[in-house]
Amino acid sequence: MTARALALEKQARTLPATERERLAERLLIEMTGEPLTAVDEAWVTEAEKRFAAWKRKGAKTVSATKALRDIRKELLR
Repeated sequence: MTARALALEKQARTLPATERERLAERLLIEMTGEPLTAVDEAWVTEAEKRFAAWKRKGAKTVSATKALRDIRKELLR
């Protein structure tokens, strides 16, 4: 990132959470006109595949609590 972008990020981090959320949302809305990269396309394809599997009950699900506990355990190894 440029020095200007880093300075803006530093400034934005001082905002209250709700203001940061609104700012992030507005920035994301601005970006919707940009074409997806190959990586973005791959993630969309993967997300659609996982959603379809979940809808037909072909995917094993776990609670958010268990998922976060497993992630923390893995990170602490």
